[in-house]
Amino acid sequence: MTAITDDLPAQLIHQEHEGWDAVCRGDGGTFYHHAMTPDGVLIVEDGIIERDAAIAALEGQTWDSYTMSEHRIVRLGERAAVLVYRVIAHRASQVLERRMATTYTYVEGRWRVAAHQQTRIR
Repeated sequence: MTAITDDLPAQLIHQEHEGWDAVCRGDGGTFYHHAMTPDGVLIVEDGIIERDAAIAALEGQTWDSYTMSEHRIVRLGERAAVLVYRVIAHRASQVLERRMATTYTYVEGRWRVAAHQQTRIR
């Protein structure tokens, strides 16, 4: 079976939902410990956060709800792809609205996060 299949968009969107669901439960650190590549990074406005720091930052962090929309897959060869989308997340009176780009690579028989970038929507 090839890594890039016709159901790739559904696979990556499903995995991204799993990550958001884990964050909503407060288990984001545990989820991304398994989901990220060893050299994975989180890219935010203030800089680049290395894998271990990103995992620590996500542990215990929660959101009440989120919605994802405007999904698009950009294929980067047979074993890599970028999922781009818009997210709106809510926590108490806080609203997060971002464009997201998650770069996945197919490693050890599964899709893993190599990089995740968040861009604020103004």
